[in-house]
Order: sequence, then structure tokens, then C-alpha cells
Amino acid sequence: MSSIPQATQKSPSGWKSVLKRAWPTIRILLSIALLWKATSGIDWHTLLDSEIKMEPIWFLAALASMMTAFICGGYRWGLFMQSVGFPRRIHSYIGLYFAGGLINQGLPSTLGGDSYRAITATHLTNTGDLSDTKELDEELHHSVDLEHAKPKLRLSFSMVLVDRLLGLAGNNLLGGIGLILGGATLATWGQDLGYVVLGIMLSAGLIIAFLLAWSPSKQLIQKLLDRFQMNNAMPGIRLAFAWPTNIAQACLAIGIHFMTILTLLFCMKAYGVDAPIQGLMIGLPALSLLLMLPISISGWGLREATLSSVLALWGVNPSLTVLASISYGAITVLSVLPGAYFLLKRK
Repeated sequence: MSSIPQATQKSPSGWKSVLKRAWPTIRILLSIALLWKATSGIDWHTLLDSEIKMEPIWFLAALASMMTAFICGGYRWGLFMQSVGFPRRIHSYIGLYFAGGLINQGLPSTLGGDSYRAITATHLTNTGDLSDTKELDEELHHSVDLEHAKPKLRLSFSMVLVDRLLGLAGNNLLGGIGLILGGATLATWGQDLGYVVLGIMLSAGLIIAFLLAWSPSKQLIQKLLDRFQMNNAMPGIRLAFAWPTNIAQACLAIGIHFMTILTLLFCMKAYGVDAPIQGLMIGLPALSLLLMLPISISGWGLREATLSSVLALWGVNPSLTVLASISYGAITVLSVLPGAYFLLKRK
């Protein structure tokens, strides 16, 4: 009698295991298909005969812009980690941020870059070394069960979540500004959508700031954190969302995303294309939201197809947009290569 239920319980886990193993391959195939679709319409012979006026110096500017974005992102996350009691090692958090970014670029791994930096940060010491390396290796090679995880690990993941939420807020705010500036080209309702997005994001920020300032709601949030064994998370949350630091955080989040837009703009200029900044401010934030769906490897294929369609509305040659987008992807990979040092250092 007992063997039948056991077999039934194993069946779903077997399917989940098969899907989990196959999903990376599926994502690679989807990326290849999307990239082929984006490049299939390019007449390479005609494009090469058109004597593209390439200016390689813009690629260096693009690399500097993207690396600046990663450094600022790592610095912000490091401030959150320090505020909740983790070691005061800003440059170490920046290094882990680069390592996480490298993993997110498709490096073979059993977990994502966010999980990597959250787990590794819990083993960071005041001297910048990593403690309990055997335990760390074991944690990195197993799926994370936050429900039964140690409070320190939960706290680290909560700060990664706070960092990601701020990144999402900056992305949406920048996209809203882009729609206000150039949404009329996208659609008749494009500019109105920009005001709606901006209004929603600003209202959400004000509501959260009010909840963190009002004593009853503040105590309720603290009780909720205590229930999930994240007692010390409040300083990090307040640093991110409480008044008036939320203004600085919003500006920093917008600035980080604007640096990625400048990266693409510089890639376009390298091919002699003067892309409209408002078009990029619409296209890249929209792409970032699409990339939340795990259907491609680090956006390859999806990025090229999306940007070529959006920028075509401003009269930008789709073929050059695809070339610039591929260059943008390559520069993103180059910019996170310093993370390899921190990955190899652990080994």
C-alpha cells in the first residue's frame, strides 16, 4: 500500500528534474533562433559595400560606460550589506557583483548570479577572505531553500532583493521618462503611458516612504521581518526606500540604467549611427522587463529583435541596430570579465 504513494510522489520530482536539466539547452536554442531571426533580414553584402564609417574609439567609451554601471551597482549593494551588519568591504562586494554579472552572462552554473553573490557574501570576512570554503562550495552546488536557510543567508538574500527592486524602479522611471520624451513616435498613447508609469512609480515610492516613517506600519513591517528571521533587515530597507535617502537611491538607480543606455548609444555611434536617445530610453527599459522572462541566454537574440523593431520607428537601419546590439552584448561580457578573478580566487 505504501509503495504506491511513494511512486506517485517521485513522478513529479522526476519531471521537474528533467525540465530543470533541459531548460538551459532550451534557452540556448531559443536565443539562437531569435538571433537568427534578427539577422536573417540583413543583406550583409550590401551592408559591407555601403562603406560603414566605423569609429572604434566609441567602443572604448561603451566599455567604460558599462563598467561604470556595474561598479555603481556593486557599490549600492555593498552599502546595503554593510548597513545590516555584514563586513565593511565595499570593494569585495563590487567584485562579487562583477562575478554575479559574469555568471548571468551564461557561464555554466547551478545557480544564478544573484544567488551566487548572496551566498558568497555570507562567508565574507573583515579581511576580505572567505570563511568555511567547504561549506560555501556545498551551498553553491545545491538549490537554496530559504524557508529552512540560516538567518544570515536570508538577510543576504533580502539585500539582493532590495538591490534588484531599486534596479527595477530605476528602469521603470527611466522608461517612463523616455515615453514622455518620445512616446508619441511609438504610438498616439505613448506619451500618456509615460506619465502613467512615472505617476505609478512615484506614488509607490511615496507610499513606501510613508509606511517606513509611520510608527504603527513600521512596527508591523519589523514584526513581519522577525517572523521570517530577518530581524536586522530594516536598516537596509530604510536606506533604500525611506525619506530622504530614497531620492538619492532613485537618482542612482536611474543613473545606472542611463549608463547602460549610453553604452548602446556609443555602440551605435561606432557604426556611424546617430540613434535618438529617447528611442533608446524606451527600447532598453522595455527589453529589461522582457529579460525577466528566462527565455534566452542573457538576452541574446531577444535584445537584437526588440531593439531593431523599436528603433526602426525612428528610421534607424535595422541591420545597423542588430550590429550595434551584438556589439553591446559583447561589451557587456567584456565588462564583467573582472568577475573571473573572484570566481577563480575562490577555487
